[in-house]
Amino acid sequence: MSVEGKVAIVTGAGGGLGRQHALLLAERGAKVVVNDLGCGVDGLGQSDMAETVAEEIRSAGGVAVANDASVADQDGAKSIVETAVNEFGTVDIVINNAGILRDKSFKKMTLEEWDAVINVHLNGSAYVTWHAWPIMYEKNYGRVVFTSSVSGILGSFGQANYGAAKMGMLGLMNNLAREGASHNIHTNCLSPGADTRMTASVPGSTVDADNPKEGSRPGQVSPAVLYLASEDAPNGRVIQAAGGRFASDAVYANSGVNLGVDLTADDFAANSEQVLDMSDAKVKTDFWRTE
Repeated sequence: MSVEGKVAIVTGAGGGLGRQHALLLAERGAKVVVNDLGCGVDGLGQSDMAETVAEEIRSAGGVAVANDASVADQDGAKSIVETAVNEFGTVDIVINNAGILRDKSFKKMTLEEWDAVINVHLNGSAYVTWHAWPIMYEKNYGRVVFTSSVSGILGSFGQANYGAAKMGMLGLMNNLAREGASHNIHTNCLSPGADTRMTASVPGSTVDADNPKEGSRPGQVSPAVLYLASEDAPNGRVIQAAGGRFASDAVYANSGVNLGVDLTADDFAANSEQVLDMSDAKVKTDFWRTE
């Protein structure tokens, strides 16, 4: 799982998962752009969290530089990639980790709370990747990781904005995995679980971000990121990671039923149980084909 000499951008790396990702990449020889606006989990405020982590890496003998731009701002996202190019000459790896929460039930959620979360998670990931993509494409090498979540893949009460953004990561990954394959750009998704400031902020949470539980430490997730950032990375895969446990997610489909071009609504109703029966489901790779 080599990243030696590679230039890596890690967004939202001022704490929690992102900090651990940045530390591990630097430990393994990557030159790291530590990006973090330094805001609260709600996206408000700003601090020097990025510089603190960059200095931590340098003090340990690694190579790192800080960037405090917002991924949700198009110019800010551009500046993150420019920092990598100006400091290290290129970009090889983009770990899209930055995120915020504005949890409420959909009924009580404002459209501003919807937009704020979508803009940071989904748009911010797309903005940073979009600016890095031509560099990777030209040199025929790149590794992109989007951060998804079970809140999108499986659903979670009170997180419609967050879940929609996180499931959007899979759609973006699926397309970029195909677009980048011919130029050795591998795009994958991480679905992590850990005790962080973000999980501590969820209503009713008992998480203590400063003292994560033994099986919920952020650093236990980062080996999956190292793998997805490495030369050995797969393409178009989803890895679940939490507490030292790792697994893969995939889309499955059944064989379905062919009702013919002259079908009626009653034909569908008569066969609806077979349409929904997943007993023979297999991994889905395109619209018609399963493997």
